[in-house]
Amino acid sequence: MKLTDALRGEHGVFYAQFDYIEHSVPAVEDLAVLKTQAAMLASALATHAQLEEELLFQALDPDAGALGPLTVMRAEHEQVEGGLSKIPNITDLAEAQQLLLRIVEVARQHFAKEEQILFMLAEQSLDNQTLNDLGAQWAMRREVMI
Repeated sequence: MKLTDALRGEHGVFYAQFDYIEHSVPAVEDLAVLKTQAAMLASALATHAQLEEELLFQALDPDAGALGPLTVMRAEHEQVEGGLSKIPNITDLAEAQQLLLRIVEVARQHFAKEEQILFMLAEQSLDNQTLNDLGAQWAMRREVMI
């Protein structure tokens, strides 16, 4: 399996989580519940971003240089992670709700850029063997069989 296919599959799981958050967060009345939802999202997104950066980004730009799309992707990873890291310290429910919903919106837009630009760039720049080797590394790191 190509790494790009694996990452698209992970996006599908996140879309379901985003849908749930967007539906449930406005009705949440307990800040602790919201913080738990945010913590679960933060944990999942952190491992996803780490795999993207260590496998895909490094393969596209081994010197971590200034490839335009990668610079944008890294900045958006930091924006999402930074926003999620603020939620545990927020004491106002409405503020936490607003921030979590904004983070989901940014993450959706980020995933769209990856799917429409970055993954296509990877599939044009890297040969199928490299993408499959990276997919095998992804599976090993995720501890799944492909």
